[in-house]
Amino acid sequence: MTVRASLAALALLFTAPAHADTLVDNVNGITLDKDGKLVRFTGLVIDREGKVKQLLDRKDKRPERPDFKQDGGGRTLIPGMIDAHGHVMGMGFSLMLLDLSETKSLAEAQAAIRKYAAANPEMPWIIGSGWNQEKWGLGRFPTSADLDAAVPDRPVWLERVDGHAGWANSAAIAAAKVTTASKVPEGGRIEMEGGKPSGVFVDSAMALVDNAKPKPLARDLDRALFLAQQKLLEQGVTSIADMGTTIADWQAYRRAGDKKQLAIRILSYGADIDNMTIIAGQEPTPWLYDDRLRMVGVKLYLDGALGSRGAWLKAPYSDAPGQKGLPLLTPAQLRNKMVRASMDKFQVAIHAIGDAANAEALAAIGDLTADLPGERRWRIEHAQILDPTDIPRFAQLKVIASMQPIHQPSDRLMAEARLGPDRLRGAYAWRSLENAGVRLAFGSDVPVESSNPFPGIAAAISRTDAAGQPFGGWHPEEAVTRETALDGFTRTAAFAAFAEDRLGTLMPGMRADFLIVDADPLLASPDEIRRMTPRETWIGGYRYYKRKE
Repeated sequence: MTVRASLAALALLFTAPAHADTLVDNVNGITLDKDGKLVRFTGLVIDREGKVKQLLDRKDKRPERPDFKQDGGGRTLIPGMIDAHGHVMGMGFSLMLLDLSETKSLAEAQAAIRKYAAANPEMPWIIGSGWNQEKWGLGRFPTSADLDAAVPDRPVWLERVDGHAGWANSAAIAAAKVTTASKVPEGGRIEMEGGKPSGVFVDSAMALVDNAKPKPLARDLDRALFLAQQKLLEQGVTSIADMGTTIADWQAYRRAGDKKQLAIRILSYGADIDNMTIIAGQEPTPWLYDDRLRMVGVKLYLDGALGSRGAWLKAPYSDAPGQKGLPLLTPAQLRNKMVRASMDKFQVAIHAIGDAANAEALAAIGDLTADLPGERRWRIEHAQILDPTDIPRFAQLKVIASMQPIHQPSDRLMAEARLGPDRLRGAYAWRSLENAGVRLAFGSDVPVESSNPFPGIAAAISRTDAAGQPFGGWHPEEAVTRETALDGFTRTAAFAAFAEDRLGTLMPGMRADFLIVDADPLLASPDEIRRMTPRETWIGGYRYYKRKE
């Protein structure tokens, strides 16, 4: 089926006539109630508005003549997964452009780049993402010469897997007019070799090359959104917090909504203050398209990523003694942006990975909380490396820790190298935060990681990777319970975006967003959970995806 035909089918499904009552029966139903208490049921009744009307136990009487009835065959029914931190358009473009995330060596990456360039001779630039020098065991950043060996005749620009560094060949550096005399933007770094730019640009320095590449057209954005939605539906993600929405992204979401082609619920956070105000104006938007789209807040970057050594640490990197990472905002800039957003009731989500960045984010929140009225629900995104002494501050300030469990198995060896053993006690510290009284919202950071929530749940409860390593889990004392993991991907993920009045549970009155799966995630082993895929994905009382048997 072509993309155009698929979009048309999606539109027809979205506009299907409302059922008077839908009954999904004979299921092992699981949800959490508004207080986080586990509720089990065997039948689900959905009303004409696509909301849960009633949860049924075995002894409860069923509707006599529902408009539509489905026998669940005894399979497990759980709430739709909510990804509390992802990048929707980045995900879509990663499915369209060159993806190096599966390459295991520089040579393998060069072969993939060469093959992609040969298959796309009409592209003026080769653009992609997903490289990771740590996964390659390279022991250094790649260089422009490494890229020139693959594609010497066209500009090549590739984002690192975490989006916090870019890799350019000589043609791209020339097209961007970057020289030894180029000024490094504040909050950025140009890697140098022999007194010249080596080809890697970190954090805000990426803009030097990024601004020179061709801009995507509206049709490119629309296709990226379609591909992202398709993949999310297959993986059981019914809602996603889009961290860093631009005006171009928002226009694509609106075009899809206007054409009845928006299936996934997108909880949008503007890419800094300028996009927030251009998109939403003086306050968060209302819910649009039958609760499919809302701009609720703004995303602010305080530091970079661990892999590119851009995460801002209190002490130098163990494997780079002269570096502590990069603060991307001054204390005054951070506080000014937070006040600007909060005064207009926008929620603030602060990207902070290193312990220094997290300490500064907490300090800013502490400075401002008393002076700003209303419920702020401050969010810190990632909160990966914490000084244990800062953990109680999250609870004191009622800060939501928006974390991505799948980062822990992916980053384990790198974190050990970057931090050394003494700083690992506050790394990916889910249980310590929970024990302190902090609410955990879980996500994927797609396309940095796969948007599939089930490996994330498995990592959260086991602290192991896909191979079950390390045996017994990495710092297993930081693992959480199955209920906490499920809560992080459902109820608290909704709460973290001011959406708990309609999303995150399957209690009566809530949107009927749910999955039918083969195993009970509260009983299955981590390996079984990791391999789970939805049989069906329902949003608003309609089935949008059914797995082919």
